[in-house]
Amino acid sequence: MSRTAISFPSTSPLGQLARRILLMLAALALIAGCGTKAPEYDPTANWNAERLFQDGKTEMNAANWRTAKERFAAVEARFPFGVYAQQAQINLAYCQWKDKEPELALGTLNRFQQQYPGNPSMDYVLYLKGLVNFTPPSAIFSSLTRQNPGERDVRALRQSYAAFSELIQQFPESRYASDARKRLSWLVNTMAENELAIARFYYDRYAYVAAINRAQSVITDYQGVPASESALYIMMMSYEKLGMTELRNDSERVLLQNFPNTTLITQGFPNKYSSWNILRLF
Repeated sequence: MSRTAISFPSTSPLGQLARRILLMLAALALIAGCGTKAPEYDPTANWNAERLFQDGKTEMNAANWRTAKERFAAVEARFPFGVYAQQAQINLAYCQWKDKEPELALGTLNRFQQQYPGNPSMDYVLYLKGLVNFTPPSAIFSSLTRQNPGERDVRALRQSYAAFSELIQQFPESRYASDARKRLSWLVNTMAENELAIARFYYDRYAYVAAINRAQSVITDYQGVPASESALYIMMMSYEKLGMTELRNDSERVLLQNFPNTTLITQGFPNKYSSWNILRLF
């Protein structure tokens, strides 16, 4: 018994429907074909861990941060348990920092500390964490505005202080400890300047109790810093404005004992900004 194919006249409703379906399927196939891209060629696909790592170091030394990051990330992803994976992660954090990605760098360093707490390079990891936070991004404008470093957001500086302090405590003989101590000294003075800037902010706005509290924190938390002179003066003047004569005189006495050549009592604070700086208008 022979079979005959069933066909629909092109003018019939079923024939028109079949044509539409075929056209739709052809269009979908064309779209899918156009949307499919050939995979990008990866020249490092067959590289071993050593070659990836060494090429990453070469790119890092040439300040090609993007390529270096790709190489070190590839080492960590393809050979996570190899001898190069840990150092590649540290180098990745360094390249992220130099490539103006401090948040990513800190995330990479924190992850490294959790994964490899006993790594012999932990002193450098702490040192690098301190460096990442040492100078906030806003500091690049300081040379233009003549802004006091203490007037910047101090949170990153506190994190930098914590990292350098941990480095010195855990690895006092580290090759990075000497530089960390110098940076700690700068950080202490800068954080004290921050407290002083807030104290003066309150004083200039007649919030004398708040000004006293901030100035006292300079004296108690950052003993011996240069900012102590101005902090004692703010305390003296705030007590004077509040009519607390005895405390005002005590503050003056301490100020003169510690800074006998001070000019603040007779001359007051100098102008905060230079004459051309637009910030002086605010």
